[in-house]
Amino acid sequence: MEKKLTCVSCPIGCGITVRIEDNVVTRIAGNQCPRGETYAQQEAIDPMRVLSTSVRVIGGEFPLVSVKTDRPVPKRLILQIMNYVRTLSIEAPVKIGQVVAEYLLGMSASLVATREVHLAQQRTSRSISENSL
Repeated sequence: MEKKLTCVSCPIGCGITVRIEDNVVTRIAGNQCPRGETYAQQEAIDPMRVLSTSVRVIGGEFPLVSVKTDRPVPKRLILQIMNYVRTLSIEAPVKIGQVVAEYLLGMSASLVATREVHLAQQRTSRSISENSL
């Protein structure tokens, strides 16, 4: 079987053809640099992706915080990871780089916050009545 890929390891964007036999890469053609060969080897057998999503925030100025995995995870596991992420919530305040979840599905990948979310400001009855005027 042959797969055609566009390499994303460098700006050239080589068109790479990968031949796979018995789930083993037997030939890679079309790459103009060594990074293309490495990329094609991984992408053809077990593609990896950095997952970006959001997690619920309790008591924050925003209801969600953006998060991403700190390393690529197998593309085939993204649906399972997302099912787990839907169950998560974190209390405000949230700092950039704060670990939201470790060892996703037993892997060494963690989910980290990519923005800050401060505590929600408590509105007093006086500030509410002043805003009503």
